[in-house]
Amino acid sequence: MLTEAGCLARRARLWASVPESVEWLLVADPRHVYYLSNFLVNPYSFSGGERGLLLLERGGTATLCADNFTVRSAAGEHFVDRVIEETWYNHQHAVINRDHALFKALEAIDGHILGRNGAVEAEWLPLAAWEVLSPDRERHSVQERIADAVGSGRPAIDLGSVLRRLRRQKEPDELELMRSAIRAGEAGHARAREIVRAGISDFDVYREIHAAAMEAAGRPVILYGDFRVTNAQQFKAGGLPTGEILKDGDLMLMDFSVVIDGYRGDFTNVLSVGSPSDEQTMLMELCQAAMQSGEKALKAGAAAKDVHAATERPLKESGYGDTFNHHAGHGIGLAHPEPPILVPQSEDILVAGDVVTLEPGLYVEGIGGIRIEHNYLITETGYEQLSNHLISLA
Repeated sequence: MLTEAGCLARRARLWASVPESVEWLLVADPRHVYYLSNFLVNPYSFSGGERGLLLLERGGTATLCADNFTVRSAAGEHFVDRVIEETWYNHQHAVINRDHALFKALEAIDGHILGRNGAVEAEWLPLAAWEVLSPDRERHSVQERIADAVGSGRPAIDLGSVLRRLRRQKEPDELELMRSAIRAGEAGHARAREIVRAGISDFDVYREIHAAAMEAAGRPVILYGDFRVTNAQQFKAGGLPTGEILKDGDLMLMDFSVVIDGYRGDFTNVLSVGSPSDEQTMLMELCQAAMQSGEKALKAGAAAKDVHAATERPLKESGYGDTFNHHAGHGIGLAHPEPPILVPQSEDILVAGDVVTLEPGLYVEGIGGIRIEHNYLITETGYEQLSNHLISLA
């Protein structure tokens, strides 16, 4: 889980990123509530998918609003000063609309913030919450209700975008969770090396990877990604396994993320079923050369489009560049993908604290599809490679 020190550091960075006239912030995206308070609803609980709202006030006070069962389903300790907990279910009465319980908890703070300049994460705050924040039923327009809620002198702040920018620079507690997810993913790749052979299915591979990742993590983990067969005829495929049976000459592509407490890695390798052909080996060697070329461009201040160009260069020089038709990598963290995006027309600039992937791939009819990927923490002078799974066909 995230740490109190990390949550407080992220709040300090947030307050430094908004005008001084802003007195309060209402955070609504569950990922951002977690990012700033460590309040994460356990995705494996019956409250999975429910949410809380986080009120931050200048000066340091943090208030969490949620229903009683959502609070009970938190995956760990949450670092707030006050919890406003509205009863949704008490084992005595029928339940109400669960969202209405959340909004009733919000009513306890509306009088405290009305008329004071603030900002809300509008992308995630329901219209019904505006009704709570501005209960004047004589007003009918959304714009008037918003003006009531945040004060007439409200500065124009896109709070959601501010938070997404801040997420790029990872604090130590975030990196620790990502390292844990990456270690679990590496265990999954190692297990795949032991079992990939003709006669088993892509679903068998997925199941064994998931089991190995959970064993390494010592807890349930979320696993998603591409677990598909490519070959001379089906040279590009993605998505979850379909039950296809592996046969000699196939390539088993595994591009996946393990998620632990909201954070993830993202790493790829391809294994040959039986001995790889000379052409398949050639494609792997080209992708490895592309990755090495891209690594030379990784550092804070580098333009994302330049990293893409460096990664693509060996592929274009080989004559196979036209089959490299996706990004050269991307940022990861609480979401996937997230900035910076390594594409030709990207305007992103790498910053220290970014965690990015390099992901060269070639997909050639008559041979098959190869894609590889590692994860990197961007530093002022270069990078730290975070993932260390073996990349090879056999």
